[in-house]
Amino acid sequence: MTIVMNPPRTDPLEPSTAHRPGSLSAARITGVATAVTDTAYTQSELLDIFRITDPKVRSVFLNSAIEKRFLSLPRRDADGICLPEKQSELLDKHKDLALDMGARAIERCLANAGIDPGDVDYLCVTTTTGFLTPGLSALLIRSMGLRPQTSRVDIVGMGCNAGLNALQATAGWAVAHPGQVVVMLCVEVCSAAYVIDSSMRTAVVNSLFGDGAAAVALIAGPPDTPSPSAPAAPPTGFGGPRILGFASHLITDAIDAMRYDWDDAQGKFSFYLDPHVPYVVGAHAEQVVDRLLAREGLRRTDISHWLVHSGGKKVIDSVRINLGLTRHDVRHTTGVLRDYGNLSSGSFLFSYERLLREDIATAGEYGVLMTMGPGSTIETALVQW
Repeated sequence: MTIVMNPPRTDPLEPSTAHRPGSLSAARITGVATAVTDTAYTQSELLDIFRITDPKVRSVFLNSAIEKRFLSLPRRDADGICLPEKQSELLDKHKDLALDMGARAIERCLANAGIDPGDVDYLCVTTTTGFLTPGLSALLIRSMGLRPQTSRVDIVGMGCNAGLNALQATAGWAVAHPGQVVVMLCVEVCSAAYVIDSSMRTAVVNSLFGDGAAAVALIAGPPDTPSPSAPAAPPTGFGGPRILGFASHLITDAIDAMRYDWDDAQGKFSFYLDPHVPYVVGAHAEQVVDRLLAREGLRRTDISHWLVHSGGKKVIDSVRINLGLTRHDVRHTTGVLRDYGNLSSGSFLFSYERLLREDIATAGEYGVLMTMGPGSTIETALVQW
């Protein structure tokens, strides 16, 4: 595979899809919440459970900057050996855990925003760890008792960058329907998307990902005026910013660098990460971020808050160095990686939730959200409190 490390010429500026200067409405994030599975494991515990003795594989786990991850492990036999799971069993795991985590994340998100579940008008669900028809959006509407007329969409298979792809779609819907309640859910059961063998390929993947769900609620109204259906005074820490716009970049020369495809030998899907991914993403980070900021006449120094996908230690370091960020700028990103691992599409929202809990964002400040994933793709969003 040939990967271009020097980013191509910056594309001409295109208009934002979520907000235009002088527009009458903008989508505002009014609530956020997360949920995980029941049990967390340290990296050392996982090595012991799976009886991994290869020094190189053990090094990958123990030098990942991850302390623990929430996972749902296979059943074990009388000798404590993990039993193999067929693809059908993994799909059942995806369905059961996604519905459980997803419902809890949505319920908490709406409670934080002061919104009744019966007021949800649109539900967008994104996932990569399983394929279902009908999709999770329909199953959640039924299981949670949301209104049957709730509009919905499922975004499946886009990977770790998908949270911002989905946020762009939901923000656009919110702007087109001012005053209506929009919910976006990222739910990933990475326990249902693994292969265990002796290769370094699977070791990198198995050392990194964790289970988790994150939901946000959006409402569009005039930029400086709450929409009629929005709560008058959201709980402290959960008043959210306006979404000003998005910028994307597809690194076509690295389209095979991250992929989730069928493994005939294992009889299940398997995820692949090229070892050059961190450097490829880092080399293109400046281009897409600067294009995002230029639309609003901003520079990187104007950004108070950076919420980057917890893609892995090397990915975070590469992005941080290429963008000239400090370790403090990415403290929530590294903290989420440490405590949860890579949560795929919802990782950046776990970081966003931590920022809100700090309660330090003030009116007028800008933030950049950034995700990276298969394509290889970099997605960004600009927000303002």
